[in-house]
Amino acid sequence: MSTLTIRMSDDKAERLKALAQSRGTSMNKLFEEWATQALAAWDVERRFRLLAAEGDVEAARRVLDRLDAKTREA
Repeated sequence: MSTLTIRMSDDKAERLKALAQSRGTSMNKLFEEWATQALAAWDVERRFRLLAAEGDVEAARRVLDRLDAKTREA
């Protein structure tokens, strides 16, 4: 496990302590949860970009055209 030092204003640190306390958790757990959420979002974005790079633009347009046609029929 790693230790991370974060520099921030005293006011911001106190507000974060209050936030953690209001959620019934520790500062450590609060930051760990935020890090998990940020990494999950980053993983999704990376996967999306990899899939998009391998995608067939013309096939995607055909699918969208079919969906558009169905929408106009409804």
